[in-house]
Amino acid sequence: MGRPNVLLLLTDQERHDLVDPDGVPVETDAIDGLAADGVRFTHAFTPISICSSARASLLTGLYPHNHGILNNVHEPDAVRADLPADVPTFGTALRDAGYRNAYVGKWHVGRTATPEDFGFDYLGGSDDHHDAHLSAGLDSYQRDHGIDPDEIEPRDPVYAEFDGSRDLLGGTLPIPPEATRSAFNAELTLGRLEQLAHEEPFFHRVDFQGPHHPYLVPEPYASMYDPDALPPWPSDAETFDGKPRVQERYRQYRGVEGLSRDEWDRLRALYLGFMHHIDDQIARVLAKLDALGVAQNTLVVHASDHGDFTGGHRQWNKGPMMYDDTYRIPLVVRGPGVAGDGRVCDDLVSLMDLMPTFLDAADASVPDDIDARSLWPLLRGEDGGRDAVFGEYHGDEMGLYSQRMVRTKRYKYVFNAPDTDELYDLDADPHELQNLVDHPDYGDVRSRLRDRLAGWMDATDDPIAEFTTRHLAGE
Repeated sequence: MGRPNVLLLLTDQERHDLVDPDGVPVETDAIDGLAADGVRFTHAFTPISICSSARASLLTGLYPHNHGILNNVHEPDAVRADLPADVPTFGTALRDAGYRNAYVGKWHVGRTATPEDFGFDYLGGSDDHHDAHLSAGLDSYQRDHGIDPDEIEPRDPVYAEFDGSRDLLGGTLPIPPEATRSAFNAELTLGRLEQLAHEEPFFHRVDFQGPHHPYLVPEPYASMYDPDALPPWPSDAETFDGKPRVQERYRQYRGVEGLSRDEWDRLRALYLGFMHHIDDQIARVLAKLDALGVAQNTLVVHASDHGDFTGGHRQWNKGPMMYDDTYRIPLVVRGPGVAGDGRVCDDLVSLMDLMPTFLDAADASVPDDIDARSLWPLLRGEDGGRDAVFGEYHGDEMGLYSQRMVRTKRYKYVFNAPDTDELYDLDADPHELQNLVDHPDYGDVRSRLRDRLAGWMDATDDPIAEFTTRHLAGE
């Protein structure tokens, strides 16, 4: 069959447990179908739970401290506003290898640079908040569906309140499902696939803007999940006892400290409805692959840039907290060469590992100096996983805030530069409620993980390694 086509279905801020059969009770039939025919990774992680930084790591196979996009590029305090053009990416490498690349939806890797600068034909579907100069087509698309985009006002909205201002968190979108941005991105994808099916091999990437907040969800999805019937997240039991002080204070910073239980439950129901709606758009895309006769030769990947608290640990959105709620992500792969049929892989892997995975699929050269490793040994059912994954955080719109993380199957250690560190035994405490960093029974574990984290920082040229390793060594 030759080199496979590749279809990347990326969501924005999707929790890992939305596609776990034992996780959150949301219907994701299309993604479940991918998993039934392929491989579902249970321990996939993002290297950072910030949109711009994670997306740049996906493109480059580098940790954020090596590609330089340390926080969101659209904010005034962005450390770097654009990914340097000379950093190798899978987009340019695939284009040079003869692939026809296309990109739909959210970009968010640069203020001025676009997907066109990194090997993709950009088709639209982004949004003003992230790429004002790229936003095109949605307004006219909605008008074709009888919707005036300037007159859309959510029903029954939920707001965060802080410093005399309000931030929209979610509400019912008073338009038909086929007029949403998610549907528009799917529609753009369907049209492009019809063109690309005659020009194999191709790479197509569609980046849905959800289920990122604000959770603006059309009916019937807005009412599909009964807020009163949703079980609480287990991490709702968070007390902040023994935790870094920023965690409790971040609730006030986000303006969600005063949300009622009913408001939290409504937001969770909207979040699940949002994901259900996106899954239905993914189903349209997968059906098009079948109709075009190219599904058998297409590697299909579903992942997300990072997760979402949605009230977990009594938090909103994301921030300087390295819990699995935001660092653990969904990852499902189906296609030629994948030993699938519903296989579940528990090996530790990273979002950025997709970069060399795509290049290996295309028989393209993988750069020697990347931090990622190809998933193909695991996709073929062989050994090749990591025994630990690492994460980092540098701050969002609230300024710089340094964190580093090492996560094994059983343990997680978090270095917090301004405050107390964290240690969790995930077998005994899977929801990360008890910080064991000072527990005498975990002294050996603490030392071992500190050494591992310090070694990783040195090996990857982390700029704060010199100072951090002194702390981790107890100096």
